[in-house]
Amino acid sequence: MIKIRTVIVDDEPLALDLLRSYLQQHTQIEIVAECKNGKEAIRQVIELQPDLMFLDIQMPGLNGFDVIKHLQADITPLVVFVTAYEQFALAAFDINAVDYTLKPLDYDSLARAISRSEERLAGRNENEGFKPRIIHAIEQISQRTEPTAEDSNNATSVTAPHQKIVVKDRSSIALIDQKDIDWVDAAGDYMCIHANGITHIMRSTLKSLLAQLDPDVFKRVHRSTIVNIHRIEKIIPHTKGECFLVLAENEQIKVSRNYRSVIKNLINEIGRT
Repeated sequence: MIKIRTVIVDDEPLALDLLRSYLQQHTQIEIVAECKNGKEAIRQVIELQPDLMFLDIQMPGLNGFDVIKHLQADITPLVVFVTAYEQFALAAFDINAVDYTLKPLDYDSLARAISRSEERLAGRNENEGFKPRIIHAIEQISQRTEPTAEDSNNATSVTAPHQKIVVKDRSSIALIDQKDIDWVDAAGDYMCIHANGITHIMRSTLKSLLAQLDPDVFKRVHRSTIVNIHRIEKIIPHTKGECFLVLAENEQIKVSRNYRSVIKNLINEIGRT
């Protein structure tokens, strides 16, 4: 039997205990980590790269949505949200092939989520991954609070290089200085722009956004990831020619072997200065 390597995340100890006890009754589930907050979840997913994550949404600090936004698309596992969200939110998740189970937890709902997860894992598209679907679901929920349909249609735009990026975020407009951007992760037709500890979601392609950014500062290090080279604090070699970039706040970005020449050239340039 193929084991489904699973991370479980909940800030409530009793809920975590109950979740563990239910999951342990399913022999195909292998719990590889238990996390009590969003930061722990991000760290464990980066390190362990599990197949599946049971993720509480309402947590202090980084909530469940924040955890997803902070993960690169390439390593985002299938997610089962553990939530007390309203039905319209659950419908949005369901449409976008994201599993969920409601609190208080019960054995039957978790069994259903596991069964659906097995189906998703068996048929997943390696080129797309799960994050685009999840981000789209999150955006559908966010748009429920948008003032008008016109505002939603004009949700995002970008400016010329070296200037600000304009992002319509729910009911407000964020003006982001390029120098404040740490890294960018693509999730399908959405960009997750990480700046000053906040993740902004804008609708764009990676190619389009990259064309707007300063090419001397922002480098593509993965098919779905752009990094501000000034934010790199450490480079950690990994397997098969890959490596991790450590940014501020110990945030780690995976560099694929296809882009290792970017890092090599960067090291060479620094060595010549």
